Amino acid sequence: MACLANRNSLSSNVIVALAAALGFAAAPAASNEPPPHGTTTKATQVANRSVAARLSLGDQTDFENARRGFLARIESDAIRDAEGRVVWPIKDYAAFEGPAPDSVNPSLWRQTQLVNMQGLFEVMDGIYQVRGYDGSVMSVIRGETGWIVVDPLLSEETAAAALDLVNRTLGSRPVTGVIYSHSHGDHFGGVRGVIDEADARARAVPIIAPNGFTAATVAENLMAGNAMTRRAELMFGNHLPINAQGKVSVGLGPGLSSGTIGLIQPTEELGTGVTRRTIDGIDFDFVDAGETEAPAEFMFYLPQFNALCTTEVVTTTMHNALTPRGARVRDLARWSEVIDEVLQAYGTSSVVFASHGWPTWGSENVAEHLRSQRDTYRYIHDQTLRMMSQGKTMVEIAEQIEETPDQQERFATRGYYGTLNHNAKAVYQAYLGWWDGVPANYFAHPAEQRASRFVAAMGGIEKVLAEGRRAFDAGDYRWSADVFNNAVFHEPSNMQARAWLAASYEQLGFQAESGAWRSYFLSAALELRQPKAGGGKIEFGNAGLLGGVPSAQLFRSLSVRYNPAKLARAPFNVAFVFPGEVIEVEVNRQVAFARTVTAASDKAAAVLTIARPDFDALVLRHTSLAELLGNGRAMLTGDAGALGAYFGALEAPSPDFNVVEP
Repeated sequence: MACLANRNSLSSNVIVALAAALGFAAAPAASNEPPPHGTTTKATQVANRSVAARLSLGDQTDFENARRGFLARIESDAIRDAEGRVVWPIKDYAAFEGPAPDSVNPSLWRQTQLVNMQGLFEVMDGIYQVRGYDGSVMSVIRGETGWIVVDPLLSEETAAAALDLVNRTLGSRPVTGVIYSHSHGDHFGGVRGVIDEADARARAVPIIAPNGFTAATVAENLMAGNAMTRRAELMFGNHLPINAQGKVSVGLGPGLSSGTIGLIQPTEELGTGVTRRTIDGIDFDFVDAGETEAPAEFMFYLPQFNALCTTEVVTTTMHNALTPRGARVRDLARWSEVIDEVLQAYGTSSVVFASHGWPTWGSENVAEHLRSQRDTYRYIHDQTLRMMSQGKTMVEIAEQIEETPDQQERFATRGYYGTLNHNAKAVYQAYLGWWDGVPANYFAHPAEQRASRFVAAMGGIEKVLAEGRRAFDAGDYRWSADVFNNAVFHEPSNMQARAWLAASYEQLGFQAESGAWRSYFLSAALELRQPKAGGGKIEFGNAGLLGGVPSAQLFRSLSVRYNPAKLARAPFNVAFVFPGEVIEVEVNRQVAFARTVTAASDKAAAVLTIARPDFDALVLRHTSLAELLGNGRAMLTGDAGALGAYFGALEAPSPDFNVVEP
């Protein structure tokens, strides 16, 4: 298999030669059926053993750092919600012990054992981390009177369990500050598990976020949230079993919890540059890092501790320039420059810790950790542009870019989450877009039409299946996946094609060094074998999340659900009057354009006066307009038909749209 996760595996020809030398010569398929689910082929065994042979997987430095400062762990087997449903299976994630099995890339297995370590750890006196109970890490800083919580995980339930562990172990203290390091859900979604919104307001608890946090949060979690969430199911292996044949980790962290996601609006979004604040007696130097790992992000330095927190800008793996779930392409040049900024200003820190992974101690180690990450991102950026300027296409660059010496020597720069292959393509996309410049690719047929033409050109489905089986038997899983994918897109009901495509994806997943790649491939295999039930209702966010979204941002997200083809009347305006604010929506045959106004205009055909929580419930379909009008919680003046026409043209997102098949 050539270049999976870039040089993490060997080419197909080399694998076949090694297999023969080791007595693993590929035999012809005994039947038209693929190997049983969970089977590791000889080619995959060879590929994984080659990784183990060329990396110093026995180096214990990371394990010593990951275990350092251990204080306590949650002793139950799972974290559950109020109804008893498991939102984080503690026992399952703690099960990856011993040597790597054949079904897991041994380098990823090592990283999995590290990121899955569970417990409360002391970084230094006054700084603590709860790790292994969600996809991210929650850091806690002891202030003069209480706890300052940094990045309260993804779910309310896991965050509450993490804070409970802190209080039981270190002594109960109130939360006196909350920090959202950036606009990804796993760094703010559990906030309501560590502090009650009314209590936070009553005590004037600062909730600090980076510049542009709210707009970026709405754009990712509401406007594009449904599409990203669907692809994230594959990327994070949400439906995979947690075992050596399924999900082991995503490389950056164990996985994602499945609890209640919420948001409390920040009390302050900081500006650009360096901003200094004091929270509960602790001084912070916040360094803006927007448009790096997230559109809105910062790092911070703690002068009283001589400690640097790099949030998700510098972690213990190479990150994504473009995440497989989908997002804006990240600027690797700026990413490297921001790392250099903190290296120059705070590179003599005694410790660096982050919102994923484990800390690094000692000023020399801190500086080297920052330098290697800086150089990794800059190398990918610069080398992609160098080859791009020579006329190489996106795919050619991704195939040809070489691992750096750092990646061969320093595990923190390896592709456990992002990969060289994917990141080089992302840099190309950032500068030149999705198109490689080849005219035939500019206006190509859609996938289904291309697949049917491919099958016809190959001489029919049986010949396509035969070619795919030949490639599979040779250990060339990239080509067998390509061939069988055409068969599935041509004839989705062909169970033999689906089974062979699933088997090809499975071997690609078993060989992947990136946890995200592994989960995506194995999730695709699962969906081919057990098709997802289509349709179903999805809640547009949830009350805890919508409650933290400003009204103007909420209506911007509603606008992307507007289907003008469903408007069966002349254009009109509708106005929504909330306590202290008014939103008016111009509904026409192209857009539903919302703006904040001082009062409803004469153009408004209908005016709905309603409290925001009740409107949120209406958006979430937890109630109906008739019910709200009937119990007096809403008041409507004007043309009720206009309001009905507006709501009727808002489409509900499809939560289970197909990804791995037509």
